[in-house]
Amino acid sequence: MGLISKIRGEFIDIIQWLDDSPDTLLYRFERYENEIKYGAQLVVRESQVAVFVNEGQIADVYSPGTYTLETKNMPILTTLKGWKYGFHSPFKVEVYFANTRQFTDRKWGTSNPIMMRDPEFGPIRLRAFGNYALRVKDPAELIRQVAGTDSRFSTEEITEQLKNIIITRFSDLLAESGIPAIDLATQYDELSATVEKKIADEFTEYGIELTKFLVENISFPPEVEEAIDKRNSMGVIGNLDRYMQYQSANAMQSAAENPGGAAGEGIGLGMGFAMANQMVKGFPQQGGGAQETPPPIPGEARVYLAIKGERKGPFTQAELQAQIHSGEFTPETLVWKTGMENWRKAAEVPEIARLFSSVPPPIPESEPQK
Repeated sequence: MGLISKIRGEFIDIIQWLDDSPDTLLYRFERYENEIKYGAQLVVRESQVAVFVNEGQIADVYSPGTYTLETKNMPILTTLKGWKYGFHSPFKVEVYFANTRQFTDRKWGTSNPIMMRDPEFGPIRLRAFGNYALRVKDPAELIRQVAGTDSRFSTEEITEQLKNIIITRFSDLLAESGIPAIDLATQYDELSATVEKKIADEFTEYGIELTKFLVENISFPPEVEEAIDKRNSMGVIGNLDRYMQYQSANAMQSAAENPGGAAGEGIGLGMGFAMANQMVKGFPQQGGGAQETPPPIPGEARVYLAIKGERKGPFTQAELQAQIHSGEFTPETLVWKTGMENWRKAAEVPEIARLFSSVPPPIPESEPQK
């Protein structure tokens, strides 16, 4: 340090810090050989705290205000220095200013997906991100645990460690929550509050207070999002047959309006007839027309049979009676229908056993005439 700086240091009588940086947590006041004159003025502004360090040991801490540095204003330092009867000469001490305002919009996010087991999608990978806010709560602890002798300690120097704490605790909490992935968006407030409470003490160990923690988004992998979109699209479409008919009608109209398209006139006309034929088959028949095969009777139970070790069916009641007449189906035949846990003999199922009573017994053979 040059002669001018040395002379300037001899005349320093105001100790203050005018912060013009957006991310400084701690700043060491610089002066020649750390000498402070007796009676100097210490100015601590709002959102600041001043910490005196004597030979590596935390001494007095000053909250916002203006102080004249005398024995009565430096009780701990006076004890450490052994000033029993006062003093009037310059003394050496390091002065640190801590910025106690809130540092907002600190970003966090998962660098790797979080693996969890979802009740609907099975094993799934999720990513999450959000933001948080912090401020210096205990400047002395910040100096002891993290900053040390650093002349300017910024948020960037501790952000990575804080992010690791957040991601580790958040990942563990999310995996243990048991919340279905599709419902996580409804739980952002609850997750934010729980994580904030869980990691607050760990921030305090560094002299820092976590003032706000927010989960902004939890996202699915692209392939899962695509599957969800497809399923939702099917739900919006509703009746797929009607949708295909609608699409075919639009295609026919487009072909009619653009007869010179890529398909050509002949191909376009053939496609039009083919689509029209499909539409006629798809629409309900008017004027009393009937389907060739009637649909199943609503509520009619279909029954499976176990014949010669093979499963056959399902059969309607009329088909079962035909099986009885042919002798293929007997009361000892194993049967199963919807609602039964296991296969059972036909005679043990009341609604099936009744079918045998409606079938007349075989005609007895006539006795020969004598």
